[in-house]
Amino acid sequence: MPAPTQLLLPLIRNCEIGRIYNTACYCHHKHLCCLSPHLTHSHLRYAPQKKLATLCRPKENFTQFIHARNYVSTPQRFYLTPPQVNSILKANEYSFKVPEFDGKNLSSILGFDSNQLPANAPIEDRRSAATCLQTRGMLLGVFDGHAGCACAQAVSERLFYYIAVSLLPHETLLEIENAVESGRALLPILQWHKHPNDYFSKEASKLYFNSLRTYWQELIDLNTGETTDVKEALINAFKRLDNDISLEAQVGDPNSFLNYLVLRVAFSGATACVAHVDGVDLHIANTGDSRAMLGVQEEDGSWSAVALSFDHNAQNEREVERVKMEHPKSEEKSAVKQDRLLGLLMPFRAFGDVKFKWSIDLQKRVIESGPDQLNDNEYTKFIPPNYHTPPYLTAEPEVIHHKLRPQDKFLILATDGLWETMHRQDVVRIVGEYLTGVHHQQPIAVGGYKVTLGQMHGLLTERRARVSSAFEDQNAATHLIRHAVGNNEFGTVDHERLSKMLSLPEELARMYRDDITIIVVQFNSHVIGACQNEEF
Repeated sequence: MPAPTQLLLPLIRNCEIGRIYNTACYCHHKHLCCLSPHLTHSHLRYAPQKKLATLCRPKENFTQFIHARNYVSTPQRFYLTPPQVNSILKANEYSFKVPEFDGKNLSSILGFDSNQLPANAPIEDRRSAATCLQTRGMLLGVFDGHAGCACAQAVSERLFYYIAVSLLPHETLLEIENAVESGRALLPILQWHKHPNDYFSKEASKLYFNSLRTYWQELIDLNTGETTDVKEALINAFKRLDNDISLEAQVGDPNSFLNYLVLRVAFSGATACVAHVDGVDLHIANTGDSRAMLGVQEEDGSWSAVALSFDHNAQNEREVERVKMEHPKSEEKSAVKQDRLLGLLMPFRAFGDVKFKWSIDLQKRVIESGPDQLNDNEYTKFIPPNYHTPPYLTAEPEVIHHKLRPQDKFLILATDGLWETMHRQDVVRIVGEYLTGVHHQQPIAVGGYKVTLGQMHGLLTERRARVSSAFEDQNAATHLIRHAVGNNEFGTVDHERLSKMLSLPEELARMYRDDITIIVVQFNSHVIGACQNEEF
């Protein structure tokens, strides 16, 4: 988790980045520990442990590392140009418009925009979007990895298939199984909507397919003849995928590459926030601390933010009570400690993270029989303190159902990198004004600050520049990231601040913000209104 971005501004203004470097401890495992005075433990996915201190390079070595990279602390000004800023912000943007039929869009979704801005190197966030071909609806999701990107990558590839299979009727499952048995071509289950950078792991495709096939075979055997409930299908899919991730790591694979891959997936972790949209029925399945936020336009044209998910962390009192109730009273003070699971993990629900699910004996057995890379890793061998009655962590999602209304204009799915930098009401307002094209018509608000005439002139000049550029962002998610990283105290994008934040080297960027991944789904109010009228 990033430290408050307010800390960065005076440091950068005074060109003191070099001083920050000299007080930082470079860490091979950034998710485990960082001794910089500017980064508090509350902003890390994992709290540092004394046993892990040997993973960090000494400060003296880091100073040599800085000099080798020719970082200097002498005052100098370096700004990215607007085209350079745009190139960085737009590198991972993707847009999809739902096709029309005979000039009419019969879907409740007009389309979606998505984008990612890395802070980690490589980025640990993932995103997915797909249309269900054998059932109705569209799936969209964001996935926030920790302790590496392996688990988030696997979940982003696999979860939608598990959901789609869970929703299939018995007859379709039989048809798919018969096709596999006879060697015939399979019915396509999903149509993916992916950016070129959103890749699939070809090496693991056969392993993943075999696990999925075992799942649908069990669904065939357990056929009850009842119509599948979407909420139940989402919960079953989340839990089954997490179980398969765990089982694959325990069984291992004769292929050394795959064997190491499944272990990396299981020992890292990922949160997930997934939306299933079918007509006016919107289901949000959330595991962890990413969020789903609905943008609602009121009768007076203003915007309201409606939360469709709840964070699974120490700020959620119900979640804290759930964790404590699942363990003996003797563990009441240790199960959640310093606002973390066992004093270590921030999210209370996640995929993978078998260190918080397996017994100690199972962990030791898998590590000892695993590859040398795993056996030599201090993190994988580390047993959490007060680890008595596992599992402490679950991937079971909390599912919320919402009936879409004409005033529900868009849905925002985003990892916590966004919500740590912006209030949900500001997020919805910025997207709403962007989609309706009225943000340049609003009066400039200064939020109680004393503003000089020169400052007001600067704000007006900046707004005129935004209007004259004819909305340089063609993607709502990009526009939101621009604000998340570049907003000043007046709520407007400051190019100088944005340039400085995007100029930070990767060793520093993670200290001030997290990876940001956003999907903005725009709804078709006409179709939603027509469906609503039919129901009445």
